[in-house]
This record gives sequence, C-alpha cells and structure tokens, in this order.
Amino acid sequence: MTTHPSARFFDRTTPPHMFTLVMLAGLSALNMSLFLPSLNTIAAEYGVDYSVMQLAVSGYFAATAIMQIIVGPISDRFGRRPVVLVGFAIFTVASAGAALAPSGAAFLGLRLVQATVATGMVLSRAVVRDLVSQDKAASMIGYVTLGMSIMPMIGPFIGGTVDEFLGWRANFWLLTLMGFLMVVLVWADQGETVRDRGLPFREQVKQYPALLASPRFWGYVMCTAFAAGAYYALLGGASLVASGVFGLSPLQTGLALGSPTVGYAVGNYISGRYSVRFGVNRMTLVGTGIASAGLAVSLAISLLGYESALLFFGFCIFLGLGNGLTMPNATAGMLSVRPHLAGTASGLGGAIMVTGGAALSAMAGASLSPEAGSLPLQAIMFGSSVLSGIAIALVIRREKRLGIE
Repeated sequence: MTTHPSARFFDRTTPPHMFTLVMLAGLSALNMSLFLPSLNTIAAEYGVDYSVMQLAVSGYFAATAIMQIIVGPISDRFGRRPVVLVGFAIFTVASAGAALAPSGAAFLGLRLVQATVATGMVLSRAVVRDLVSQDKAASMIGYVTLGMSIMPMIGPFIGGTVDEFLGWRANFWLLTLMGFLMVVLVWADQGETVRDRGLPFREQVKQYPALLASPRFWGYVMCTAFAAGAYYALLGGASLVASGVFGLSPLQTGLALGSPTVGYAVGNYISGRYSVRFGVNRMTLVGTGIASAGLAVSLAISLLGYESALLFFGFCIFLGLGNGLTMPNATAGMLSVRPHLAGTASGLGGAIMVTGGAALSAMAGASLSPEAGSLPLQAIMFGSSVLSGIAIALVIRREKRLGIE
C-alpha cells in the first residue's frame, strides 16, 4: 500500500487527487436529489400519476443497489480508472437522453441508466482503501463523504432554482455537463490504483466465500446498514410528520431536513481529523452511541407528551453527527477485511446498505399517520441506531477474541 506514489493533480501516473475523489462521490449524491423539486412537474408534463413518476426515486435506488454489486468486482479485475470512465460516460449520455425524453416511460428508463453514476460513490471508497491502511482509510473516506453530505443540502435548492427559471429539463442538461466534466477530470487525473490489474473473475469467485463467511465483514456491513437505515427512515417519514403532525410548509420541511445533514458533515470532518489517532472501531462505537443517545432523548420527550418540530428535527442533528462518525469508519473496516477484494466489498456493502435503508424507509412510511404523531418514526430510527451499535460491539468483541489490534 505504501508503494503508490503521492497524488499530483492532473497527473494520471499517480493516484487521483482528493478533489477528484470528492467530486466522484459528490456527483453521485447530487444526482439523487437535484430533480426532486421537479418531480410533480415532470409527472404532470408527461401525464402520469405522481406514484408512477416516484419510480424515478425508488427505482433509481434499486438500480443503484444492483450497480454497486456489479462495478465492485469488475473494478477489482480491470481496474478502477476504466470502470469509472465508462460509468460516467454512460451517465452523461443518459442525462442528455433524460433531458430530451419524449415520454414518461423513456424518462424513467433513462433515469435508471443514470444509476451508472454510482461507480463514483463505490470506487472512490475502494480507491482510498487501495492506497492506505485501515485507519488512514477511515480518515480519507471521512473527507470524501463530506462532499456527499453537502450535496443533499444544496441539490434540491439548486434544482428548484434551475427549474424556476429554465425548466426541469435544464437540470438534466446541468447533469450532462457535469458528467462530461467528470469524464475529463478522471481522464486527466485518476491514475490506476489496483496493482497487477486485479484478480481474474474465477479467482474472485473462489474468494467470495471467505468474504461472505467473515463475521467481521457482516458486522461492519450491518453496522453501516442500520446506521444509514435510521436516516432513510427519516427521509421516508419526514414529509408526513412535518406536514401532517407539525403543520410545516414544504419550504420549512426542506430546511428541517437539513438538520441531520449538518450533523453528518461535522461528523465526517471529525472522522477525517481523528480516525487515525483513535481507530475505526472506537470511532464507530462512539458514533452509534451519539446517534442512539440523541434519538433516545427525543423519543423520551415525545413519550412525555412534548412534541414539536424544533425538538424532533433538532435532535436529528445527533443522528447526523453519529452517522458522520459511524459511516466512514465502519466502511473502512468493511473494506479492510479482505483488502484485495476492496471493490467487491464496497459494492456489496453499499448494495446491502441501500436495500436495507429503502426497506426501513418504506416501513416508516407505512407505519405513520397524523393521528400517531412522530412516535412510530422515532421508535424505528432509535431501534435501527441501537442495532447499528450492537453490530459494531460484536465486531469489537470478535477482534479481541482473534487478537486483532
């Protein structure tokens, strides 16, 4: 791992610069949220029900999960650089197609193809693990995912503003431009980080059981899945809670949903600064503890009969802060179980996280009603966060048993 030369910007004989890695992950996150303010407008223009156009969100998540499983092993075999280049080239073409789509069916199909942008999210993490040790990887992943945490805050605002002045199709032309610029940036800056072109597929398949049978791998995966699941549950239920329970307007709801994202950005920054010093397991355990404690207090206050939007969304800052510590560190641990299969581990772990998160989001949406208040959502978020803490505690226990420092 120390044989890689230091990164030099726009020198593809060296590993990619941190800016490139942040942008790879950031554009993947931006693509999820940029068009959300326009969803109802798009449905009306194509003459389809909103529930049908909602597939542009849920279907996209499903396609992203599948994509993460595919690109990891491919990049382990052929290298990170060519897979990222092909993925973003396809994304660029699909974005232009979505901007020109003549029908709702064509738009939805091209929206699913846009999921190839997930190569940036998966392989930015795998590249980091190619280069450095586990604890250092957690630090670097913290900085990389800092970009991902900012995009959900600004994406809907940018998308809504562009739609207001130029129409919803302009957002997809914006994504087309950004995809093209990313292809140029990756071509100029991203050097290959997989040594010896990776493992042949046959050899990878032979080693999958060692990865999938590892309790440590599943411990880290479940930790990330439940931590992310608490946030996905919030996304699935926040709209109904905000409007039906607290009477917030859409603008107020959007601002309220920024609270966990602010905490997440702070947590990512702390991870970047201190993961090397304290280690991934300790940082992950602290993160799950912070999230669980904040959600426990929020739930207790609601059980006592004191409910307000300020209290509910204010305590969500602790969820974001805890996840900002948990996600980069648990991810680094997950990728370190079998470092030579980092791409596979990143893709599989990411797919499980998205799938589990989507299930918890659907559970939250199904369990809520204005009459029930915020309690069902708070209970789901708290339970998911606690399960995340249990998962990392089991990892720590097993590592002590195996004598792993």
